[in-house]
Amino acid sequence: MKELTRRNFIRTGLTGIVGLTAACTGLRKFNVAPGEVMVDRVKLGNSGLKVSRIALGTGTKGYSKASNQTRLGMEQFVKMARHAYDRGIRFFDMADGYGSHPYVGEAIKTFPREKVTLLTKIWTHEDGSENNVPVRETLNRYRKEMGTDYIDIVLMHCLTSGGWSHNRKHYMDGLAKAKQDGIIKAVGVSCHNWDAMVEAVENPWVDVIMARVNPFQTLMDNTPDAVKELLGKAKKKGIGVIGMKIFGEGRNISVEEREQSFKFALTEGNTHCMTLGMESIDQVDDAVNRVMKLVKG
Repeated sequence: MKELTRRNFIRTGLTGIVGLTAACTGLRKFNVAPGEVMVDRVKLGNSGLKVSRIALGTGTKGYSKASNQTRLGMEQFVKMARHAYDRGIRFFDMADGYGSHPYVGEAIKTFPREKVTLLTKIWTHEDGSENNVPVRETLNRYRKEMGTDYIDIVLMHCLTSGGWSHNRKHYMDGLAKAKQDGIIKAVGVSCHNWDAMVEAVENPWVDVIMARVNPFQTLMDNTPDAVKELLGKAKKKGIGVIGMKIFGEGRNISVEEREQSFKFALTEGNTHCMTLGMESIDQVDDAVNRVMKLVKG
């Protein structure tokens, strides 16, 4: 595959924003060419799940039920997602706030359900808020939007302070009951705050942590050394660790920075896997090739 330059990487990432969907068409067929490497699978801590080392993130600039991935349009997103599947990416990272449930649902509907891992996130409020609708009602809507009977992982979305295990019992209890009933398989948190992440590592309710990890301390919750030490503690406790913001939300995307970021996440960051907000087939191929080259040494 032709190596992406910084300019091309940015340009392909912007196709969804400016509506240049033609840039994604005709790039390649969606069957993997003979000899083309595929992403491997890893155990996600003691969650009982085995996932592809790369997840397709769907929340780049995600807000108000849209993201760069959904802005590609259904047809282009599905083509990219199915190509990712062909390259071994069987893990899809969603959130209600991204509006990506129907997009992933459309992409995976021809795949065996047991071959894919679906992760989504639920927005939470402090207990007593009028926004605290029944968790089961929310999960039922999510499942309908995705076209699935169960969801593999549900995280409490974007925790920005400590104390969440005391003021969000409404969600923790609802998610725990859904897990008990087989509607979801694992629960956890997506952290955007150091205190929130420290609390997650110490809380036995947590099966999975999604944490901001990169070697540049870009949008991270502490220094790279502090984060990797805390996540190492999480791994020792059997918590599954998913790295996010690997490229600092698009701030560190030169060839050299991508290589450094992948190497840090794979060899130092104490993650099991990573989620990448890819927006084109070229980005999928670039990530798979670089990650697997590092994995194979």
